[in-house]
Amino acid sequence: MAKESRLKKFLYDNSLSLVLGGLFLAFLVGLFVTGYRQENENLQAHNQPTISMSEYARSGEFGEAVFENWESEFLQMWALVMLTIWLRQKGSTDSKKIRGTEAVDATPRFSVLHAHTWRQRRRAVAHTLYSNSLGLALLVLFVMSFALHAVTGTTAYNEQAIEHGEPALGVLAYLMTSQFWFESFQNWQSEFLAVVSLLLLSVFLRQHGSPESKPIGEPNKATGE
Repeated sequence: MAKESRLKKFLYDNSLSLVLGGLFLAFLVGLFVTGYRQENENLQAHNQPTISMSEYARSGEFGEAVFENWESEFLQMWALVMLTIWLRQKGSTDSKKIRGTEAVDATPRFSVLHAHTWRQRRRAVAHTLYSNSLGLALLVLFVMSFALHAVTGTTAYNEQAIEHGEPALGVLAYLMTSQFWFESFQNWQSEFLAVVSLLLLSVFLRQHGSPESKPIGEPNKATGE
């Protein structure tokens, strides 16, 4: 009974991330299966031999489809986290209050400028990193996804180039192509459209029970949580 109650508590306490993680995996599998079928349909249409699932999983086509989207997601999350430090949106729950300071603006407990010993400096550096760890983590994830998009995109580009008897490109050369930036910009614009839509719609509209919405009776000009 104790194990069962602990499991129920764990599932309840982490239900949001578990459901979202499950949806992510389900959609990733859907992307893989449909992408695999589409790739083989294209190969058959050009009278070429089909590929196995393992070959498709290692292909630049699949990797590019995954990482170009991850890249845009982490970029918009990092931008939202960082821009909300300094910028405001009146009436939005995702904005800090228009005037005054909040708990997140408190002065760091440890400062490198006021550290006199090695131990104090080490604590101050660790505290500074932790104080900015969310933004740093999202930035690292964006850079990693950007790099993987470049690598897998290069592979996909070269696979098609070889089929058409054209010269292959290196990763840096592919980064200079319009195709790479077209793929990036088409995702970036949609992510920031979604963010600004949520910011502005949450000013005037409500969703009962959601922390992303203000209470039903709250005035539109009320800003922050």
